[in-house]
Amino acid sequence: MIAHEDRRLCALAAQGRWAELLGVYRRTRAAVAAGGGERAAAERTAPLGHELALAAPVGIAAALFDRSAGPGAAAGPDDGQVGPLWEVLAIRHPWDVLDPLLRAEPVRTLAAHTRVLLGEDLAGSRLLPRPAARPTSPPAPPLALRPWEQAGWEVGSRITGYRSGGAAATALFSLPDSLEGLGPVALPARGSALPAGAQPATAALRSLSGWVTVRCLRGTAPEAAALLAPAPAGAGPATGGYLPFATAYPALVRAAAGAGAHARPRGTARGRLAVWRALALIADPSGCCPVEEVDALVARMRCFTWCDPADEIYHLHLALEDPATGLAWAVSGSDYD
Repeated sequence: MIAHEDRRLCALAAQGRWAELLGVYRRTRAAVAAGGGERAAAERTAPLGHELALAAPVGIAAALFDRSAGPGAAAGPDDGQVGPLWEVLAIRHPWDVLDPLLRAEPVRTLAAHTRVLLGEDLAGSRLLPRPAARPTSPPAPPLALRPWEQAGWEVGSRITGYRSGGAAATALFSLPDSLEGLGPVALPARGSALPAGAQPATAALRSLSGWVTVRCLRGTAPEAAALLAPAPAGAGPATGGYLPFATAYPALVRAAAGAGAHARPRGTARGRLAVWRALALIADPSGCCPVEEVDALVARMRCFTWCDPADEIYHLHLALEDPATGLAWAVSGSDYD
């Protein structure tokens, strides 16, 4: 029966009967949600949702997220097969096409930031106000990439490329990605980390990925690195070096977007929002600072990376030092198959 249903849906897609496929999606999702909950509904309908988001006319694809379809019938921000459905849709169409069609939050904002990552300047656009916005809430990232966001990141590698049948191609951003520019470095003796709750930025950096560890201290980037870097064999020098933040930025965003050996991709826009929140908290513990203060932080920040001999595909080793406050954070981890 399952094979027969799959053949029927493939035939509808081949015939371009997308409105019928949307109806099947909505009925199936609503029925599974009523009987097994949202998570089961999202998983059951993910393959069909992927094909609709990838190939259906934009009006039908955007209707995946239309809550007026009824309880449980609309895709949410976490629905997806190899990537969130809103990202699959957003890579296909410019914002002026998506703007009048996407009304549900947070899908609307995430799709807009996906277009920003692809190079669109939406600085003059109005997004729906965030429901939970408060005077003390961290500001959202700007709706146009800052020069330092573009510097180390080619447009074609910022967002996952999606294909039919649940296939996807994602550029890997491990840090360091090679030994180029690195050399022998004598790391300082390990100092004392500040308590985990001493700086709000520590929790924000820790939340970027489930496979990283974060420590903060009052000191330099190499001193922070020494908290988490493995002790070199024979007490010799480690392999490391300084790098511009623009070079490290893609790796941070990709980690926050769910990159990992067993992680589920969450969408690059989510990664960008998470990294901006962490940067805002480094610049100001309240997190409520203008974009210009984040720019100033990036300009003055000293970034240090190092190698771990055990690293495989997914790894991130980065220390961030803010000379203005004398604080430094180490962010380090690996994820293995």
